[in-house]
Amino acid sequence: MFDQATTTLLRVVLHEVCASVSRSETGARTHVASKMLEAANRGEMSPEGLRQVGREALSQAPTMWR
Repeated sequence: MFDQATTTLLRVVLHEVCASVSRSETGARTHVASKMLEAANRGEMSPEGLRQVGREALSQAPTMWR
C-alpha cells in the first residue's frame, strides 16, 4: 500500500495523462493506472517518470480504448 502523498501523486498524474480521454473510457484509464502502479511498485516515484510510464501505456492501449 502507498502512503497518502504517493496516492495523491498517482491520482494527479493519472488525471494529467488521461486528460484527453473521456471519463467513460474506463478501460483505457484502468490500463494506464495499472501500468503506473506497476512502475510505482518498482520504485518509480518521480512525477515525470510516472507521466512517461502513463503516456507510454496510453499510446499502447488498444485503439478502441481511446
